[in-house]
Amino acid sequence: MTRIAAIIPVGTFEGAKSRLGGALDAEERQDLVEGLLTQTVLAALGVDRLDDVLVVSPDREVLRQAADLGARTLLQRTEGLNAGLREARGDVVAGGAEAVVVLPIDLPFVDGEAIATVVDALVEGDPDQPTGTPGADQPAVVLVTDRHGTGTNTIGLKPPDIIEPAFGPDSRRAHRTAAEAAGALYVEVDGPLTIDLDTPDDLVFVESSRQERLGVD
Repeated sequence: MTRIAAIIPVGTFEGAKSRLGGALDAEERQDLVEGLLTQTVLAALGVDRLDDVLVVSPDREVLRQAADLGARTLLQRTEGLNAGLREARGDVVAGGAEAVVVLPIDLPFVDGEAIATVVDALVEGDPDQPTGTPGADQPAVVLVTDRHGTGTNTIGLKPPDIIEPAFGPDSRRAHRTAAEAAGALYVEVDGPLTIDLDTPDDLVFVESSRQERLGVD
């Protein structure tokens, strides 16, 4: 069975989610990030198909909290999200990972079922995709876009180095282009992980979506 690791990249608590500054003060933003970290780590730990859950961050307080939750941790020595993911990839591959799922912590509706959907597609493919399903050794890239259809909210890679992480503007296109160039099966997955939390508009959208889920008018 394919050994799969989750990589959860986290920045620093101090100054976290600065783009939400117009809606939340610094303390509220830190509380939000701490809550999202807890939610993401616990969701990943609850997925049976994940053999390893690694939190990578340059912030030792982030790592302390992640370790308390039961995750493995890695102190990031480089700068930037993509560089940190490469560090984490090296760590999990050294531990035997044959595939990875990258889970940023700005996904307010993350849960074990949503993560398992990505994992299943990474291993089994998507029967609704005309490109077919992967065999045991078929390289695959599974991507969850943001709600605008341009970014990458979650990505699964088999093997872990099939493409390089390219988070940033228009990352959906960058990741898809790289997957095609690598000859990998490319699958996009819909669902709750398409909703992220980065701007005040996102905050309003998330609250509205949460009320809809609860059946509140």
